[in-house]
Amino acid sequence: MCPGQERNVQCHCQRAMKDGSGQNNEDYSDTKFNNYACACVVAASIISAIFGYSTGVMAGALLFIKEELGISDIQVQMLAGILNACALPGSLVAGRTSDMIGRRNTIILSSIIFLLGSILMGYGPNYSALMAGRCTAGIGAGFALMIAPVYSAEISSPSYRGFLTALPDVSINLGLLFGYVSNYFFGRLPLPLGWRMMLLVPAIPSLALAILMLKLVESPRWLVMQGRIGEAREVLLRVSNTKQEAEQRLQEIKAAAGIDPRSTEDIVQVPKRSRSGGGALHELLCKPSPPVRRILIAATGVHLFQQLIGIEAIFMYTPRIFERTGITDKSVLLLATVGMGISDAVFVLISTFLLDRVGRRILLLVSSGGVAVSLLGLGACMRIVEHSDYKVSWAISFTIVFTYIYVAFTAIGLGPVTWVYSSEIFPLRLRAQGLGVGVTVNRFTNVVVVTSFISIYTKITMAGIFFMYSAITVLAWCFYYSFLPETKGRSLEDMESIFGKNNDNDNNNKQVNNAYNNA
Repeated sequence: MCPGQERNVQCHCQRAMKDGSGQNNEDYSDTKFNNYACACVVAASIISAIFGYSTGVMAGALLFIKEELGISDIQVQMLAGILNACALPGSLVAGRTSDMIGRRNTIILSSIIFLLGSILMGYGPNYSALMAGRCTAGIGAGFALMIAPVYSAEISSPSYRGFLTALPDVSINLGLLFGYVSNYFFGRLPLPLGWRMMLLVPAIPSLALAILMLKLVESPRWLVMQGRIGEAREVLLRVSNTKQEAEQRLQEIKAAAGIDPRSTEDIVQVPKRSRSGGGALHELLCKPSPPVRRILIAATGVHLFQQLIGIEAIFMYTPRIFERTGITDKSVLLLATVGMGISDAVFVLISTFLLDRVGRRILLLVSSGGVAVSLLGLGACMRIVEHSDYKVSWAISFTIVFTYIYVAFTAIGLGPVTWVYSSEIFPLRLRAQGLGVGVTVNRFTNVVVVTSFISIYTKITMAGIFFMYSAITVLAWCFYYSFLPETKGRSLEDMESIFGKNNDNDNNNKQVNNAYNNA
């Protein structure tokens, strides 16, 4: 065994013995909450809130757009789905872009794209202009969905990474809620003005965020990838609680980037291909190692199932779903939608405090189980409503209640954990572009689900589509149970080894003991 390997094994064994379970947990000298790191993540999460608002506000705006412009159901589906269709090319290039220009500058770029899209939609003299603005905002959404979780994960320490990396998803859900509230209040304005104001609002935070991000730090892991070690050290000193913790994190990041941890130089030469993320997609998709292949399957799987359960379609078409129960007053429809947004925001906030305590895997299992049951209840209520010749008040009430429960179970696990988990499991050299692949799967599946929702429920009834989503959620539960290892408390630099191991604790302990004896 060479000296470098011996040092790594001894370090691994010491950490494992301290943990007592064979898990390679970090042992930083101070694990207090770092306020500056939190401030950076909160600022970056504004881009996620803008995306959430753009998604939520369209649910109510479509009612008024359809009335004023007289568009068909097919055009409504296209306008609803075009944001995510255009997010596909955005997410495909976002990973490579962030590897080339940095995480911070990618957030700024996304803000500018959202600004342009919001102005186009707010102007909105006709359907074509709306589609152009929505498509522009979609490209910004593709960037936002990838970059906010990556930046958050790379700024955070392992002790609070679950909480901080969940903040972008919290922001998406708060944005959704603000979108629904905007529907309710702006919906009271004259028809030509109300929905345009709804769609113009994101221009203000987009401009503010672009300016704010100029004042915040770059990801230390991206700086190390560029060979800018001195700058990375300065950032880590600000987002860590002690100099010891900052130095320990820096050594691990340097090792993961292929730089000698013992080097004391502030600037080191790294291959140009590594600086720009060249070859990452080829390694991911064409010649992955067994751990990387498993990471890729896990990341794409959680994104696939997050959308296949129908959450965004239900968010987008909530007024139409409630309308099918017999509620026709627009104010009542929009107010019921606000209640759903409140349920979503409250439970996703609860989830952020559970991620680092309960763990990612448990939350996914509890969430998907609850979602499957609530979808069954929702389908049963809709079946009664659709097959009754008169208004069944209790079934209408339970439809709304089960919708809120469905949203709550999604928000406590499937929503935030998907983004936390997929942003932390990729190795440093593959993280941005790997998450970009996951986001691409997410947005493609979303487009299929959102643009086909109306067509499917007209064929198999509203109850039928909820039963279908429930069956898919059961498959999701089986995937989470059998395939996903727990990542709570693990260093980002350890993920590749976690996915290369058997997750049985006894086997892990044997491997650690053997490595210790050999060393």
